[in-house]
Amino acid sequence: MAERVLIEAGTVLTMDPDLGVLAPGQILIEDGRIVDVGADLGVTDAERIEMPDAIAMPGFVDTHRHTWQAPLRLLASDWTLGHYLMGIHSGFSKHFRPQDTYIGNLLGTSEALDSGITTLLDWSHNLRTPEHADAAIEGLKDSGARAVFAHGSGAEQWSDLPNDVPHSDDVKRLREQFFSSEDQLVTLAMALRGPQFATKEATLKDYALAREVGTRITVHVGDGEWGRSRPVEWLRDNDLLSDQVTYVHCNELADDELQMIADSGGTASVAATVEMQMGHGWPATGRLLDHGIRPSLSIDVCSSIGGDMFGLMQTAISSQRALDNAAATEEGISVVDELRLTCKDMVEFATLQGARACGLDDKVGSLAPGKEADVILIRTDSLSLTPMNNPWGAVVYAGHPGNVDTVLVKGRVVKRDGKLLDVDVDRVRRLATETRDYLLAEAPEDPTIAGAAVGGEWIPEQVRA
Repeated sequence: MAERVLIEAGTVLTMDPDLGVLAPGQILIEDGRIVDVGADLGVTDAERIEMPDAIAMPGFVDTHRHTWQAPLRLLASDWTLGHYLMGIHSGFSKHFRPQDTYIGNLLGTSEALDSGITTLLDWSHNLRTPEHADAAIEGLKDSGARAVFAHGSGAEQWSDLPNDVPHSDDVKRLREQFFSSEDQLVTLAMALRGPQFATKEATLKDYALAREVGTRITVHVGDGEWGRSRPVEWLRDNDLLSDQVTYVHCNELADDELQMIADSGGTASVAATVEMQMGHGWPATGRLLDHGIRPSLSIDVCSSIGGDMFGLMQTAISSQRALDNAAATEEGISVVDELRLTCKDMVEFATLQGARACGLDDKVGSLAPGKEADVILIRTDSLSLTPMNNPWGAVVYAGHPGNVDTVLVKGRVVKRDGKLLDVDVDRVRRLATETRDYLLAEAPEDPTIAGAAVGGEWIPEQVRA
């Protein structure tokens, strides 16, 4: 890694309220940190990355992804939530070996990095043994991305819900062995079931374990029928709400529960594409905003959908605009005066608010002096982005992973000229295909997935959520 790097781009979206948008702009990086941002910094003694036809911006942050499922990519694209629970959780999950968890995390995180997601929260809830956990961490580290390993235990905790099996205390070993310092690219959190999916006694024990280990918490709430059980009210009544918790989904939470989250300083993660596919309810983006919560964004499961932030931003903004327009129509308003959710908002959710939900906003999420240099450069010289009239609209409505030319993580260039530099893509593809083939070979002996096959035609039996 060069000690000094100067990035010059046609447009710089700093996501910093004081620095704003620079067109053109420069970013000076020294030893992995941003030391200056401006229109013309007058620097001559640095390695230069010059892209006048590009948008420079903070790397995207995905705040909730079950990364281990990557080898089963898009197998569940035409499945309901019930099919997913049977096929993935009751079926394939129990056949994962540690090496399959490793390649799932390496594949999924490398894919994310390739598309401009520099930070990923790995919501890892198929850790059947300590060896699976070690392999999951190794996969994250080998990708070169910034990641939060959110320890979510394994099949015992996620079967026959709600159950009273406590969260695995192996997380204490992991804290000591892998996460003694917060000043590293891969850090630790805990992914808890919460009162929707665990008994009250187990939930109290799980939250106490998180306090003992000293981690942030990420928890599913408000998704579908489960979410109508007023889980946030229960957490409040048991003094478990805090600014160290991210609430994933939130679709079916009552308005007063959203206010409880806001009052506690908690953060939220919206997975709009999966939420609409799996029947969790309408994405809560607008309702969260109504209560002063600016959400982050998350992919959720690549066994069902694509893994890039561009498509997710398009879904999230379009679904909320549709809801807002429908509400206006019901009130007899034919045309709304203005759209309350902008493309700039969506980019903020995908960057700065994502960093905040991961507890990393002091390090990343914006391009400002003192922060670590997680930067992406999006080419704008394609026909679909020419001429460059609106950088926010370009990122949200016209961008795609193929536009991501250059990626830096903590000042280190990990993708250049559209190619990952430190990931052996051929090896990753080979290992991922081997895992997929192994899992399919195991399927005939498992009645829950006995007919499993690629091609898009196979659908498992359905579990009623």
